[in-house]
Amino acid sequence: MTPPEPAETRTTAPTAGRSAQTATLAEIAREAGVSAPTVSKVLNGRADVAPATRSRVEGLLRAHGYRRRRAEASRSPLIDLVFHELESAWAMEVIRGVENVARDAGLSVVLSESAGRLTPGRTWADQVAARRPHGVILVLSGLDESQRALLGSRSIPFVVMDPAGDPGADVPSIGATNWQGGLAATRHLVELGHTRIGAISGPSRMMCSRARIDGYRAALETAGLPVDPGLIAAGDFHHEAGYRRGLELLRRPDRPTAVFAGNDLQALGLYEAARELGLRIPEDLSVVGFDDLPVAPWVGPPLTTVRQPLTEMAEAAARLVLDLGRDAGATSAATRVELATSLVVRASTGTPPTG
Repeated sequence: MTPPEPAETRTTAPTAGRSAQTATLAEIAREAGVSAPTVSKVLNGRADVAPATRSRVEGLLRAHGYRRRRAEASRSPLIDLVFHELESAWAMEVIRGVENVARDAGLSVVLSESAGRLTPGRTWADQVAARRPHGVILVLSGLDESQRALLGSRSIPFVVMDPAGDPGADVPSIGATNWQGGLAATRHLVELGHTRIGAISGPSRMMCSRARIDGYRAALETAGLPVDPGLIAAGDFHHEAGYRRGLELLRRPDRPTAVFAGNDLQALGLYEAARELGLRIPEDLSVVGFDDLPVAPWVGPPLTTVRQPLTEMAEAAARLVLDLGRDAGATSAATRVELATSLVVRASTGTPPTG
């Protein structure tokens, strides 16, 4: 049995050949040549609609800017949390933060992974429409225009956490001061006396990765040190990349005496590369990570790193998406928040070796 449509909302949107018009669900159904229950099925994410019909109805919903009236009673007690990749302690810190807020609000959390894609697949969007969650939080990913329109027509708000690229001026987002963190990490190494400082970046398509390396470059330039492209290795934020790129940097005849590893996982991979080559940390090589994962104080030696407040970022994203669900006007000034990073100095950094 098709769930009843809570209430029709008349919307105003430009249409070819006319300046504007109002449209109800029934009028959209007539224009699509289908019944109103069929349009309701599409809105509810039901699978028993032919693909061509679904596409035609979705197109008309987008064209008319149709939005279902927000109705708390019609929502499932869920928050959808979508990860670019779900395989590290980094993700666990984010899950913990969202769970903290969801628990207090009497909600549960649904986890999804986009398998490395920066945009979830269409099947995911249909599933979210069918679940009718209170909101969606996307981590290191985003939505294409059709997915945004689909969620908009169901009045399902979404927030991007740590956006991979520019999310757009109208997209609420929560991030961290990545550039400042990269600057602080590299400045710390400069102040210890290092002049040959390497870096292992994250994926170039991710805004946080580019910002950290830009901060690294800025610290070197401010100190009057050259930025040597040969000392910047392209990583992917995984342990293996830290190990492989670390071996490449440390096998250079003019190897760096310090490396900003871009994140903690790559720093741990770099530890292994240094151990394999017989280099001591920090006597022969200083290492700085980024994130301050729970393991950072417990590795040998404890890792100097830039603390990214992941749990607090996730809590802020969850609170924001719930606020947007309660207040339709809350999207008028698309909230963009950056939480502060901070350098945590431990035993993996020291003065450069002599001789």
